Amino acid sequence: MNSDIFIIASTVFICTIILIMVGYPLLLNSANKYEEHFKDTADKSLSEIFIFIEPHKLYAINIMILVFSFIIVWLFSGLWVVALIISILLGMTPKFLYERLKQRRHDRFILDLPDALLSMSSMMKAGTNLNVALETMVVESTGPIAQEFSLFLREMRVGVDYDQALDNLLIRMPSQELQLIVAGMKISREIGGSLSVVLGRLAETLRRKIEMEGKIKSLTAQGIIQGYVMTGLPFLIGFALWHIEPEAMSRLFSEPIGWGVCTVVVVFVSIGYKIIKKIVTIDV
Repeated sequence: MNSDIFIIASTVFICTIILIMVGYPLLLNSANKYEEHFKDTADKSLSEIFIFIEPHKLYAINIMILVFSFIIVWLFSGLWVVALIISILLGMTPKFLYERLKQRRHDRFILDLPDALLSMSSMMKAGTNLNVALETMVVESTGPIAQEFSLFLREMRVGVDYDQALDNLLIRMPSQELQLIVAGMKISREIGGSLSVVLGRLAETLRRKIEMEGKIKSLTAQGIIQGYVMTGLPFLIGFALWHIEPEAMSRLFSEPIGWGVCTVVVVFVSIGYKIIKKIVTIDV
């Protein structure tokens, strides 16, 4: 009997050692890849929106949030699976946060663009040239408009071709509105004509387009809110049932069948949200 226990204990100990020896390098390699990917993504994404923060500081904050969230959820729920899922979801949030910040900056750029064009058009009608009008507009403006056109001017000062500098601006801020402006500026430079008049007409066109988009957003706001409510409703009901029948609901997170049910629910809820978003999204 003692010999059997010794053999079992020895086997478990050896298997544990082997698992640690094999798993630790893989875990360390995965952690290093995640750190490298996180820092590269943070450096590239934040520099594109003119936010300069050291990536290693963001990585340290991210790791602290993941660890504390795992511990807190585990302590309150008692289920390590739920805590792990929450930590994984939080680990994916930086990417969506970068995209959200980039989209907000892009929207601000488009919203300020008609006023910037109108200002340039007025100055050019008063007798100034394009470079002076751009420099004055950059000085008097704030936010992404000033940042992007300031970079456009710096590129031209160091010898970048006018058309190439416009193309670079369009690459940094891709949009139909800016593409229309870039095309108008190129055509006006090639075939001649009054650039001030072109910029003034483009500013008026963009202003009307933005007003139309604002009206459409107001009319579709109810549908967007309904999409959010319908998407969050299953999770709110599940949270309520968790407090009403914790023993029955715990099977969703402690058994493989429950994990499958949760996966199906998340998949179908995501599909429903995508369909609702597609319906209420109208391109002008």
